[in-house]
Amino acid sequence: MVARRQAFLGLVVVFAVAGCSSSGDAAETPGLADRGTVLTTVKPTRQDLSNKISLAGKVTINPVFGVVAPYDGELRWVTRTLPKKASDKSVWVATVWDDDIPHRVDIPAGSVFAGRLMDDRAAVTKGMPIVSATHGGYGIVADIDSAQAYRVSGAVKQVQAQIKNGPGPFKCTALGTIAALPAGTVPEPVTTTTAPAPNASGGGLQVQSTPDPALGGAPGGSEPTGLRLVCVPPAGVKLINGADVTIEVITDKASKVLVLPVEAVAGSQGRGKVDLVVGEGQTRKTVDVTLGISDGKVIEIKKGLTGEETVAVPGPNLPTPAATP
Repeated sequence: MVARRQAFLGLVVVFAVAGCSSSGDAAETPGLADRGTVLTTVKPTRQDLSNKISLAGKVTINPVFGVVAPYDGELRWVTRTLPKKASDKSVWVATVWDDDIPHRVDIPAGSVFAGRLMDDRAAVTKGMPIVSATHGGYGIVADIDSAQAYRVSGAVKQVQAQIKNGPGPFKCTALGTIAALPAGTVPEPVTTTTAPAPNASGGGLQVQSTPDPALGGAPGGSEPTGLRLVCVPPAGVKLINGADVTIEVITDKASKVLVLPVEAVAGSQGRGKVDLVVGEGQTRKTVDVTLGISDGKVIEIKKGLTGEETVAVPGPNLPTPAATP
């Protein structure tokens, strides 16, 4: 009886072990999903949005910045004497004539003329740098690389600065344009001649060089610059030349706009593409969208979506341009 019972228990154990082994062989090993499989999706949402950009800058003495043409037209330089020192008022330096209508070009208060970037009577377009100026005293300068240029190219609405281990954050007033400036030149000195003084020995004329009155005493013009933002902090902020500064720039704001995470969108300026997830098979359909501003986390969708779509993340890969033969 005992022997029969032990034999029965042994058979049960063998069966159980065999069952476990069979189950383990049938289990599937996890692996990578098939190419094109949608792993994450998102729906467009609405929110207030600011186009914010963070820049690295430095405190600089007498930074140079550019002033742009206010309209398309013909540039004409003033011929009066310009101040040699920074004034507490703006200074008129040129006029852009557009269909016989004059538009003044002023250097802002606290700055002096540094150089002409265009010739007299040159045809200019709105937003083109035409004159360089030097801010008198401390300013903050941040270099801008080409990848950031178009995000900052709109009107700078607000700038905040934080000096490393120093004052801040504080508002910083932007000066001029962010466009790269060519070397600013000054006109050649005007050469005049006078008759020799009575009883002077030798013949001929005395030649005397006098500076063009429009120069205002600026020696030699300004050096070329790359793309950069120049701003001035409020009075009372203690500055040390060369100190590192973090600058936050807001170039545009929008209210209750349709947005997607930047990871869901291919493209960053003007036109872009997104992948919609459609049908029960979770297939992708690539559609074109019109893009607006971005804060680096989300981007505005101006056209192309209603807000009800399901969008795949990450977005589509743009095709690689064909190699040039």
